[in-house]
Amino acid sequence: MSKPITALAFDFGTRSIGLAYGQSLTASAKELPPLPAKDGKPDWNKVQQLIDEWRPHYLLVGLPLNMDGSESEFGARARKFGQRLHGRTGLPVEMIDERLSTRAAKEEAAERGHRGNYADNPVDSIAARIILEDWLRARP
Repeated sequence: MSKPITALAFDFGTRSIGLAYGQSLTASAKELPPLPAKDGKPDWNKVQQLIDEWRPHYLLVGLPLNMDGSESEFGARARKFGQRLHGRTGLPVEMIDERLSTRAAKEEAAERGHRGNYADNPVDSIAARIILEDWLRARP
């Protein structure tokens, strides 16, 4: 039996970056507290602390695409964030199509009693968990 694969997923945002950790043994993931960001820039020391704590094999970054599959302007910023993650950590970074994850995260948050005030109570980490679970299920 192969060793479990672990991953940290990031749902990029300009004010908040959602986080989730998961592993392939149970193909499950859990939400972590989101990282505050200033214009899409996190505290890179905090990112390194998370890498040191969770020791993931892969880093996943949600790539926001338009519904027709073309890349949005925001997608270019998420891709740049992924490149910085790789440059700072040396870990493999995979960009993951996240077109429907935010909608699914908002639906799940509503089921949990979320009142729709996403600026005060973002759903980014739920979206990161959904991205990660989809990635884990798609692995051979």
